[in-house]
Amino acid sequence: MRLFGIETEYGITRDDVPEIDPVVESMELVRAYLEASFERRWDYGGEDPHEDARGFRVPGLQQDKEEDEFAKVDAHRPFSFHEMKSDLVLPNGARFYNDHTHPEYSTPECRTLRDLLAQDRVGERIVLRAAQRRNRALGGDHVRLYKNNTDFHGHSYGCHDNYLVSRAVPFPALVAGLVPFLVSRQLIAGAGKVGTEAQESRYVPGQYQLSQRADFMEAELGVDTMHDRPILNTRDEPHADRKKYRRLHLIIGDANMCEYATALKVGTTRLVLDLIERGAMPNIELDQPVAAVKQLSRDPDLKAEVRLKNGRRLSALELQEYYCEAAGRELAGSDEESDWLLREWGETLRLLAQDRSQLVGKLDWVTKQWLLETFMQEERIGWDDPWLASLDLEYHNVDPEQGLYLGLEAEGKVWRMTTDEAIDEALQNGPSDTRGGLRGLCVQKFSTQIMSMQWERIQFASGLRTHHLDMGDLFNPQEVRRCMDIIRDAQSPADALAAWNRRKDMET
Repeated sequence: MRLFGIETEYGITRDDVPEIDPVVESMELVRAYLEASFERRWDYGGEDPHEDARGFRVPGLQQDKEEDEFAKVDAHRPFSFHEMKSDLVLPNGARFYNDHTHPEYSTPECRTLRDLLAQDRVGERIVLRAAQRRNRALGGDHVRLYKNNTDFHGHSYGCHDNYLVSRAVPFPALVAGLVPFLVSRQLIAGAGKVGTEAQESRYVPGQYQLSQRADFMEAELGVDTMHDRPILNTRDEPHADRKKYRRLHLIIGDANMCEYATALKVGTTRLVLDLIERGAMPNIELDQPVAAVKQLSRDPDLKAEVRLKNGRRLSALELQEYYCEAAGRELAGSDEESDWLLREWGETLRLLAQDRSQLVGKLDWVTKQWLLETFMQEERIGWDDPWLASLDLEYHNVDPEQGLYLGLEAEGKVWRMTTDEAIDEALQNGPSDTRGGLRGLCVQKFSTQIMSMQWERIQFASGLRTHHLDMGDLFNPQEVRRCMDIIRDAQSPADALAAWNRRKDMET
């Protein structure tokens, strides 16, 4: 089974000041989650966004210039770069940190959709808990958090889904197989949005669309993530053994409130990657992918057709059906989760064509559209009423007392794979079969002895020596569990690593 995870940047507001400083507010929010003082542990030395999966290294990125500008502005601040980031590694193996202007939560690596949904929901609880503590310090309910992708003022923030992929798969095969799928994936994974906008431009109310990110897609391929945003990000930063693996880093996705939409978003992408690895993906090539993203998003009636290179025209439904049918032919019977995905994917496409009302509580864009249309009928207003943008925003509020989606959830009107008990467990522990859970266990047991951490490496201090746990190739679930057993029984990191290395030597 493939590993995957989600990084979510949350929108943040504060209503008791005339102008918010998002850098400070995001930092203070992350710090509010801490019960002890911040300790610098995350090692950024292993991160290099300039490597491009197309086989070259870019000398500079648009975001480098923006970071330079940020550095000038931040120079007056009474804290360092690392203090500003306030990068926390949590006991479940997740990261929670300030991504300059947004608090960001990255799930630990997961192997199953059930684990991923629970870990993704943990992020909502963590930012809510941090906001509650921050508000107590401020003396009022001033700070609010939104799991969405736009501030309705031309700024977009991301929800990135990530997948471990074999380096043996040629990158051009990933491009050919994924681009048409990703362009049409918003049909099942879009979060819904009132109005249109583009980067740094005026928000225009009035049109309902499927996706919040579609307006901000500007290129088919590219390594940048903040400018010229691409449908398929080419960053080659595997966080694993580079000779064996890639990390597919997708920035086109919306942040979903519906668990069902998250499951389909990540699960169907996993199936398509399986198809690509088998050389069984549909032979589809879009003529203008960037234009197609926007065209399909702005057609909630699902009648729009986009042009292929061969001159044919297909709708989003037809594009998705081609992929779903190919996956069914090739992958049926592979495992229980794949069979569930194939069933639900096909049924969702059928209902979108015949009776989408049955998808309320399952797909975000359908659920939000139903809520807004109900409100519009009661208030006798139209799609161009500015009131709707505020309701759109409140759909994503992570406070159960205020969030429209969470209100539906409390009433039992949405589909769930998780339980509150499973989310509580995921808050405490990462998956037991991935290095994410292993990372979290090290935080739980040896927190004071951790010198630095990366996704694939943990460095411990032990007396006058340092020891490190290399997880760059630690993906076999049985091996992960063996390592976790050793760490649980060990009295120190040195003892744990010595026992782990002895076991590996015996096996080789």
